[in-house]
Amino acid sequence: MRIRTVTEEDLPELHRLDNEVFERNAYPYFVLRQFFDAYGGHLLVIDDGANLLGYVFATAPDDKVSWILSLAVRPGLQGQGLGRRLMGEILDHVRSAGVREVWLTVEPGNDTAVLLYRSMGFLAEDAPREDYFGPGQHRLVMRLTL
Repeated sequence: MRIRTVTEEDLPELHRLDNEVFERNAYPYFVLRQFFDAYGGHLLVIDDGANLLGYVFATAPDDKVSWILSLAVRPGLQGQGLGRRLMGEILDHVRSAGVREVWLTVEPGNDTAVLLYRSMGFLAEDAPREDYFGPGQHRLVMRLTL
């Protein structure tokens, strides 16, 4: 398995993977395309030589701040450390680009993700932000100082 920057040829499979992981909350293809065009160097995938197993997206640094927009690992492969590997790689990547603060949001009930982020040093705000992504779409906002 290797972690690498996404390529344009990866976009159809990336879209399928995103739909498989996030179902009704998956990004439309055109959004993934725009992320690729805008932040391609900050969009990493992990593959086994034949298939994409996961991905992580981060924004390009803006005033030494970056956001993790999404982290996903193919169902059935979760819990094997792939998400931690992807997060470690993207954090190294943005740190080397001069980022000093990384932000992300996570569904408050996604205990596995919250525990991963906490174990990597992210701190959460005191309470989830209600309706962050719209009615009923609450998010826990977390921050890491590098």
